[in-house]
Amino acid sequence: MTREKMELMLSEGEGFTVEFKECVNGLNNSVFETVCSFSNRYGGYILLGVREVGGQGVVIGVNPRCVTDMKKNFVNMLNNPQKIYPSLYLNLEEMEYDGKIVLWVYVPVSSQIEFCDKKIFDRNEDADQDVSTSADLVASISNRKSSTYIERKIFPYAEREDLSVDLIGKARKMAVNRDKNHPWKDMDDMELLRSAGLYEKNRVTGEKGLNMACILLFGKKEVIQSCVPGYKTDAIYRVKNLDRYDDRLIVENNLMESYDILMQFISKHTDDRFFLIDNVNMSVRNAIAREIVSNILVHRDFGSAFPAKLIIEKDRIYTENWNRSQRIGKLELEDFTPYPKNPILAKFFINIGYADGLGSGVRNLYKFTKIYSGGEPDLEEGDVFRLTVPLITGASDDSAGKSGDLAIEDSDPAIEDSDPAIEGGDSAIAYDPRITKMINLAIEKNNFGESTKSKIDQICHSIEKGQVFGTSDIVQIIECSPSTAREILRKLRGMGVVREVKGKGKGRYVFIH
Repeated sequence: MTREKMELMLSEGEGFTVEFKECVNGLNNSVFETVCSFSNRYGGYILLGVREVGGQGVVIGVNPRCVTDMKKNFVNMLNNPQKIYPSLYLNLEEMEYDGKIVLWVYVPVSSQIEFCDKKIFDRNEDADQDVSTSADLVASISNRKSSTYIERKIFPYAEREDLSVDLIGKARKMAVNRDKNHPWKDMDDMELLRSAGLYEKNRVTGEKGLNMACILLFGKKEVIQSCVPGYKTDAIYRVKNLDRYDDRLIVENNLMESYDILMQFISKHTDDRFFLIDNVNMSVRNAIAREIVSNILVHRDFGSAFPAKLIIEKDRIYTENWNRSQRIGKLELEDFTPYPKNPILAKFFINIGYADGLGSGVRNLYKFTKIYSGGEPDLEEGDVFRLTVPLITGASDDSAGKSGDLAIEDSDPAIEDSDPAIEGGDSAIAYDPRITKMINLAIEKNNFGESTKSKIDQICHSIEKGQVFGTSDIVQIIECSPSTAREILRKLRGMGVVREVKGKGKGRYVFIH
């Protein structure tokens, strides 16, 4: 969410895909009715802490002390089948707008009919309409969803024996490792499949059984070829033999196994580079590979025989897959609106940690590609979706180094009282390119508003490398209240660009450089 996009939604007001909720101190039931109606219609954005006045949105802000509880309650309610069914896996995101906090969430179209409090809601202009008692309107929702999402095709004669059952247990364990209270924890295999939308009943025909999403995730090879004959992924490594290839895999395994195979293929044929992100030394190559692989496996049209391709060349990785496009042309991060091609598969990958929330994957791809190679990914919508990630650029290839280099690192492993840098330096923080890059990435990741960006930028220009500072220094630099200074300092700590200095008193910090 950018400030520009927020301002556009505020100026245009509520409609089919935008809803404002005041919700200053907590969530009300209408929030979940809107989640349900958006899921059943076109999807859309819900903004909390916004009041509608004269057809436009006015930001009043959410109580900062209530933010954590509101985020937690939102997730809990979406995982409570008594409130929302089938479960949705969404999170409220936080954004600062003119010094006030707005919570927002993008609700994708669900491939199944969603219920809220055992009622069915549909979106009608800017209203959430209860259509539970209208057979025609409910049938319209069902027909709309069934015709859009081929992943929901039911195979009534497919049985549990057609699946690699051990992978269901693996998926359960992965989900619980991410969330010890995950609802799959105490479910048996069939309960898990029903909860994840992989076993369902067509409410128009009465047909029930395992659907295509289930077959793709867990099916044995021969079963997948029978149910989805066009499914395969062609992985090619082409660097020396440009006419053909140096290495090639035809991957026809289920999606759970294919993910591991394709991740290993990328790992085998590309350099690894480690960077310090949020004070954690991580493989950015693996983060990029995760987004590429999850995209080509989940966001494709399985009704086509067009073979998906993953090709690694000297200077790039690119993929091609058949696509149900919503638009034609290049996707730009600034105007990108997420649209789920296969919502059941996407939600499943999110649950087990193979993907992030809708839209987050594209933002991660931009972020990590810029760190890895200095370039940007290219995403092009059309009948064939094409994704290209540069591996090297003229500027970054020399500076980034070979496998295992630390491009953004803490070159000062421990700051002790005797460290001469503590006494000050000659150049400002803003002139250290590693610090500037780290701060810019952290600001981008946290979607800070312009006012906060300006304050952080002012602080970074005023504090010298190695200078110890605290709340009182920030108060003087940006002429703010102590509470605002503490909040800014909290953001700097959360960004991972400052560390507490031992022996200099409580609450004294220095920029990591």
